[in-house]
Amino acid sequence: MSEQGPEPIAVAGSGVSIAEASDPHRPKRVMGFRDLLLFYVVTGVSLRWIATAAAAGPSSIIIWIGAWLVFYTPLALSVIELSSRYPNEGGIYIWSKRAFGDFSGFMTAWTYWTCNLPYFPAVLYFAASNALYIRPGSWAHLSSSTTFFIVFSVLALAVATLLNLFGLDVGTWLHNLGALAMWIPVGIIIAMGAVAWHRYGAATSFTVHSMTPRTHLNDIIFWSVLTYAFAGSETASLMGDEIKNSRRAIPWALFLGGVTVTLCYIGGTIGVLLALPASQVGNLQGLMQAISSTAHRVGFDGVIPFAAFLIALSNIGAAGAYLAAVARLPFVAGIDRFLPPAFGALHPRWKTPWVGLLTQFAIGTIFIFLGQAGTSIKGAYDVLVSMGVITYFIPYLYLFAAMFKLQSEPAGSDVIRVPGGKPVAYAVSIVGLVTTILTIAVSVLPPPDEPNKPLAVFKIVGGCGALVLIGMWLYWSGKRRAARTT
Repeated sequence: MSEQGPEPIAVAGSGVSIAEASDPHRPKRVMGFRDLLLFYVVTGVSLRWIATAAAAGPSSIIIWIGAWLVFYTPLALSVIELSSRYPNEGGIYIWSKRAFGDFSGFMTAWTYWTCNLPYFPAVLYFAASNALYIRPGSWAHLSSSTTFFIVFSVLALAVATLLNLFGLDVGTWLHNLGALAMWIPVGIIIAMGAVAWHRYGAATSFTVHSMTPRTHLNDIIFWSVLTYAFAGSETASLMGDEIKNSRRAIPWALFLGGVTVTLCYIGGTIGVLLALPASQVGNLQGLMQAISSTAHRVGFDGVIPFAAFLIALSNIGAAGAYLAAVARLPFVAGIDRFLPPAFGALHPRWKTPWVGLLTQFAIGTIFIFLGQAGTSIKGAYDVLVSMGVITYFIPYLYLFAAMFKLQSEPAGSDVIRVPGGKPVAYAVSIVGLVTTILTIAVSVLPPPDEPNKPLAVFKIVGGCGALVLIGMWLYWSGKRRAARTT
């Protein structure tokens, strides 16, 4: 690794954290086990996927279980072993670079970083749509206002960016609040769904036929979305040196977080379907539709604005958590001189990768406007989701391939191996790789209700292709820049 960054430090792969990089005598804020567990929950559970799953009907429960088996489990096992082998700051960047070299490491980091550019608008659109239920009588007309969705998303992204600029001392509060705000609405919908079922009967019929997944193309596209919902268990490893006792904390936090995430998804989906038939659930406001409808039926109207506020807060918290984690990628890439040296510099007061954070905010804002151009609010949301899935899953190709290749390297006694050793590790990486490839392939296809399918496909393919090409250009420019300084 190049040591020619703007400061005489070697963060990625050297065990030096962001705080220590700026001042080795400065007490650093690290994430304890509770912080780590809540971080996994806020990045692992997205309430918008509960609404998406419920809109597809009872068969989504089986798909949740399948996605957990063929994607989350291989991913979590791979992350546990790789983060134990190489626990330094940079996570997936370090693993890919070690397995396949500089170019693969950079492209992994680049696509992982840029996948959040469409992610931020998508998750904030969902937050905005549910925030309208805080005052449904006065704000309902804004559900068709593109201006409202754009302004809300930009302001929320600005707040998340500002808090993370202040460092983990401040940013962690947003992540933790977001995680707590994630659990409560799920609990509300499960409890109220049970009350509605007890009083009026289930709004949805749960039978073997209705719970059997269909295999039409549109249904397979939906499977990819629920697979995407389980992504994120590798995120905390990007901050490996800022986690207290990361080798022991990450496996347990991943296990407990995974159980929590899965139960929230399945329990929340069942709760929604007990309260509403699938035909009355929408992607953007489905969870609040279920809470609102059930609250009216059982006489608990006062819970509606409270739940709406928590759903909006939880999604802003999730955006903030991802913003904090992925900002470490351009930071270590700046240290390696693959990005301009400014990306490898820390804020002089708050010791945070401020250039990466502000760059994410600026480009994320651009994506908010680009995603909305020429389509409806729902159309913009669907395009952003598809772009997020594709760019997010490109790094998983590298992750599972690295898991396969790095089995040839000796593992120390303190490394946590996949149960069963190399044969199981190989199988895990192959299952994860196949699932990732299929998910990317079907994510290119627009949803059946998209009125302008060619435009949607152009946005998805063109946007993702542009991001990849920009990354390749930045890499080779960085190599030339580094060569001139040696």
